[in-house]
Amino acid sequence: MNHLDAAIATTFGQLPSLLLSASDGAQASITLYGAHLVSWRGADGRERLFCSAKSALDGTKAIRGGVPVIFPQFAERGSGMRHGFARVSTWRVRASGVDDGWAYAVLALTPADLAPEHAQAWPHGFELALRVAIRANELTMRFEVRNTGSAAFPFAAALHTYFLVDEVTGIRILGVEREELAISDKFDRVYEGVERRLALVDGGVVLTLRQQGFPDAVVWNPGAQDAAALADMGDEEYRRFVCIEPALLDGPALQPGESWRGEYHVS
Repeated sequence: MNHLDAAIATTFGQLPSLLLSASDGAQASITLYGAHLVSWRGADGRERLFCSAKSALDGTKAIRGGVPVIFPQFAERGSGMRHGFARVSTWRVRASGVDDGWAYAVLALTPADLAPEHAQAWPHGFELALRVAIRANELTMRFEVRNTGSAAFPFAAALHTYFLVDEVTGIRILGVEREELAISDKFDRVYEGVERRLALVDGGVVLTLRQQGFPDAVVWNPGAQDAAALADMGDEEYRRFVCIEPALLDGPALQPGESWRGEYHVS
């Protein structure tokens, strides 16, 4: 189902991108580089994602902000490139349209799309598909990994979501710890086996975060000192976001012909 009015080809910085628009006013921008959701505004017009003003938007390095797609490795947990190659590869648009009021796009990545050095470093048959859908003040992301090769492979996956907040020290996160979580300085913690429903409280705004297929969650903010050391982040920008990401950090090996799916719903 192709609806040209639901997904318009445009650019974000210097990067080819899709602008998704729902009939109720919700909008999202996705760059083909990394299948990277870089902006999401609900029908209320409020931007929900942080993107650094100092981030490169020319394809020379990973985008700082939005929702980087992490695959097949999380951080330095493996011998490959940090956070994997998916976020620095150019994906193809497989489909876009409107379904029951949801404006959506599906982007795909296979070994044929990889730079030679990435294909050589991770020589497995695979197909990735990311479906992004928006409606009203809701966002749904579905990430699917399929083994198209002849050998099993282990992998990690995450949707490294940077939520825009008024002031990071004023937020509360519910569902990752027994008590509500507040952030006062640098914070980097992995939570394994979390509840499916979390919440981000930012003043009078509550975002409900539901994840399925992702058993883990990661909460991160660099704090003042680490932010100052990042070339692609302004010294004070750490105050405007928190990363709460659904993750599969240590999944079982995916057998030939098998698929894995993880979903993330924000409302």
